[in-house]
Parts: sequence; structure tokens; C-alpha cells
Amino acid sequence: MGTITIQELEVSCCIGVPDEERAKPQRLLVTLEMTVDLVTAVARDDVRWSIDYQVVAQRVAEFSTARSWYLIETLASEIAELVLREFGALSVTVEVKKFVLPQTRCVAVRVVRPM
Repeated sequence: MGTITIQELEVSCCIGVPDEERAKPQRLLVTLEMTVDLVTAVARDDVRWSIDYQVVAQRVAEFSTARSWYLIETLASEIAELVLREFGALSVTVEVKKFVLPQTRCVAVRVVRPM
């Protein structure tokens, strides 16, 4: 087993509880940790037997801009389900960071989903 990590992928989406907050896109950082069986990929030195992190990053960025959400909890959960469904990870941890409280560096939510 192994872990493929995409750390702090910058995405932009309309998210927030108040309508005013969802009115314009916000910068979020998304970190994904995907558990994958790397044995065949390593033996063959071939990305087709692994998870192509470039494709995952592009898909998550597109997904994030496709609609709006009220909660970063929902966005994180839906990204986790997408990664499991579309990329075959054995498990995934998704963390979404949002920059809305001026007295903090960020607010974050982390979800873990087994296959």
C-alpha cells in the first residue's frame, strides 16, 4: 500500500452559509491523501496502475467550481466520494481550508472515507 498526496490544491468556489458569502468565489485549499495499492504500478513503472494525481487535481478543481455549497463539510465529503468512485482509491482523506475568520489562519474540515 501507499499514499498519494495532493497538498493544498488551490480551488475557487462559491461557498458559505450567508447568501453574501456565496455571491462570489472564494479561495480554498484542498488536501487529498489517497490510499492506493502501488505494487503493480511500481513493478511496471506505469501510471496506468496507479492514480494520476494530475487528473485528480484537475477533476477536483472542476468539481469545486461546478456549483455552490453552504458547508465546507459537504464539499469535502463530496470530493471524497468522487475520488473513491472515479479513481479507485482504497480510502481517502480530504481536508478543505477556508479563509473567512480574520483572527485565524484558516478554518478546516477533514473527512476520511474508506472504500
